[in-house]
Amino acid sequence: MEFLSSKIADVQQSPLFYPLLTVSFVLLIHHVVYNVYFHPLAHIPGPIIARISPLWLWYHSYIGDEATVIDNLHEIYGPILLVSPYEVDISDPAAINPIYIAKGGFPKAPCYANFDIDGHKTIFSTTDPEYRSPRAKAVVGLFSTKAIKENEDKLYGCVDRMVSRLESEKKKGKVDILNLCRSLAVDAVSTHLFAQNYNGVSESGGTLSASAFVDTFVAVGRFFYLPNLLFLWLEWGTEKVLGDVNTATSFEVVEKFVEGLVDRAVPSKNGNYPGRLLEVGLSKDEVKVQCKDLIFAGTDSTGMNMATMCRQLVLNPEKYFLPTLLFLYRVNEFRYKRLYTELQTNNSLPESSIQEIQSLTYLSAVIRETLRISMANPTRLPHIVPSSGFNLQNTHIPAGTVVGCSGYSLHFNPKVFPEPHAFKPERWLENVTSEMNTSFFAWGAGNRACIARNLATTELYMAAERLILSRVLEGAKSEGEVEIFEWFNSCVKGEGIELVW
Repeated sequence: MEFLSSKIADVQQSPLFYPLLTVSFVLLIHHVVYNVYFHPLAHIPGPIIARISPLWLWYHSYIGDEATVIDNLHEIYGPILLVSPYEVDISDPAAINPIYIAKGGFPKAPCYANFDIDGHKTIFSTTDPEYRSPRAKAVVGLFSTKAIKENEDKLYGCVDRMVSRLESEKKKGKVDILNLCRSLAVDAVSTHLFAQNYNGVSESGGTLSASAFVDTFVAVGRFFYLPNLLFLWLEWGTEKVLGDVNTATSFEVVEKFVEGLVDRAVPSKNGNYPGRLLEVGLSKDEVKVQCKDLIFAGTDSTGMNMATMCRQLVLNPEKYFLPTLLFLYRVNEFRYKRLYTELQTNNSLPESSIQEIQSLTYLSAVIRETLRISMANPTRLPHIVPSSGFNLQNTHIPAGTVVGCSGYSLHFNPKVFPEPHAFKPERWLENVTSEMNTSFFAWGAGNRACIARNLATTELYMAAERLILSRVLEGAKSEGEVEIFEWFNSCVKGEGIELVW
């Protein structure tokens, strides 16, 4: 302590100390005055602290309340909000088309590079359209309705194994439905895209073996907005300090699974996911990375959406099944068929008359409401304003500004969705406004929207059908609130969503 005090005294006695201190103070005042009054974004409303430094945004991103804090600020400052010296968050759905859709949308922000894996860019993380295009074109056919339909029996097999596991596990009185839904998600994505089932649902023990692997990439979202070099140093330090045996083991399990896939893959434009990527000339190392990225994305978001659906149906049993006595008092609830009745009626029809489940009215409303409320990806999808600039609501946003919309602000806007936090599938059945449709942002938008959205949606429909018809959820309760860290990919606090029988 005396040594430190002595060093501080020596510094203070240096002839350069006070001049440097004065210059630093002047530069700080200049920075603050410039950012508040003269910066190209000075006309955009927002808190002063966000104008001065990105540290405010990085802090809220790290602690996981970014989406909520920014949504509350929209109530104060309006739909166009400055959230850092160079970044603007927009809660107006009119911004979706120009930012993400028209003419291919604005370029993705550099911070997506923080989701690179093992030094390789992925179809998701790359900001270069020329890099993405051949890779996406090689595999996009696997996500088509036709390809998914051809693999329907195998996908239903995955779902049926999950329902059977739930039937068995609920006898213990408590089930982590998030873990089980993640297990189904990784089985479905591996079965359809890799032609090899990961068999997560069949694993013995508690937590899915891939969970720690997935959670590690989810945690990247804490640092999503950091400059890439700073992120890489922080990631390295975090891994050294916080790495544990469970995470290392999970990575080894996934690595072994992926290595086997790629080693066995036959290059073919009509083959499985790794085979198609090998066919267009990608190295085995990169193909492994692309497969890991798919396992992460396909497990996390779909698992969260599916678990949310299960929990909401448990919390709102009248949405899918009403006992006869309750029906007598709730006749108006049957303006639209409850989910159980709709599915049961459809399945009892002659084979030639059975409808595709995605055409069933109430089931579709349940799926859409699940995706609205789930918040698998709650935060902003940042892109960069091109050289031409961007005008919205008579506000000019200059070139180079990072702009984006978030699912949280769009999906929980009470002016568009009354009682926004309530699970109301009925809102999608009558008086559906154009603003409701344009505000729906579960998959992003444009040619950079989630490439696997057809498969992920199909999984939700199939899971809902089998879970409801089996009536395995009846009698379940969900105790307490589910809170999330609002990172790029949300993370459930406590890492589980429990149902109790």
